[in-house]
Amino acid sequence: MQDKIKEIKKNIARVMVGREQVTDFLLASFFAGGHVLLEDMPGTGKTVLARSMARSMDVRFGRIQFTPDLLPGDVTGIHYYHQEKGEFIFREGPVFANLLLADEINRATPRTQSALLECMAEQQVTVDGETRKLSDPFMVIATQNPVETYGCFPLPEAQLDRFLMKLSMGNLTEAQERAMLDRFITEEPLETLQAVATREEVCALRKACREVYVHGDLRTYMVQLVQRTRGASGASGSNAFGAAGAGASFLAAGTGSESGVSPRGTLALLRASQGYAMVEGRDFVTPEDIKAVAVPVLTHRCIGGEGSEREKTLMIRGLLDTVPVPTENWSRS
Repeated sequence: MQDKIKEIKKNIARVMVGREQVTDFLLASFFAGGHVLLEDMPGTGKTVLARSMARSMDVRFGRIQFTPDLLPGDVTGIHYYHQEKGEFIFREGPVFANLLLADEINRATPRTQSALLECMAEQQVTVDGETRKLSDPFMVIATQNPVETYGCFPLPEAQLDRFLMKLSMGNLTEAQERAMLDRFITEEPLETLQAVATREEVCALRKACREVYVHGDLRTYMVQLVQRTRGASGASGSNAFGAAGAGASFLAAGTGSESGVSPRGTLALLRASQGYAMVEGRDFVTPEDIKAVAVPVLTHRCIGGEGSEREKTLMIRGLLDTVPVPTENWSRS
């Protein structure tokens, strides 16, 4: 199975230059059964990355361009009257796919955004009282522009909590950007990209992800990290945040997240750690796996408080520096 994961990563890298870490996070989320929110400036390759991932696996790709006039039925599908058959027929919406790209999701109204909630949480769609299951695998990759606010509707916390990770593409280095020009000067690699994994193979990988071993001490470590995002409600006073650090002082100052990360976030940290360990080629989780995924998994789940996203990121990083990491042999004994 590890050879298959390497093959998928290598295939995506034929199109994407300098996006190895984002690709690893995206695949970890996919194998863990989660969804991803990609937030970055236009032109950074968010859509291309999603399409490259779909083309590398023989799965059905769907795309929704979110706009203010988009209706929930445009997402989930509608019943329409068929003149020849003399009956109402259900026409599937683009959500009936294996990998769904929700492009510029924050441009749609909250009513339309909420059409994805049931899909993401329960992998099903209910239209006119009739529930239809979505096929396996199913993943939503949503994108949004962090700069534009005019005509946009920020995702509510309940919707944000449905995303396993929130990622940013980041900037390319000078060498990477030059390599991109050299690669694309005469061809479009995405157009010739072929699948290297079947739908059955990726479903088997997702199933195997649940079997990745997580030591009991590491599970306790995850709980301690999440508990300390909840301020005084998750621990007794500022002393609970350990030694002084960016995150500790931020929380102790009373500007941290009041409610903190929900229990769903604790489970998300577990699943993401399993997925990342699998992408890294191991069948067991290490503390480094947890630390690698903690920021993209927990930051957007810090509910309440007055801190900005940057301050909440510093909080999570500070907790990673201050919460003691257990020392053990993490492989399955």
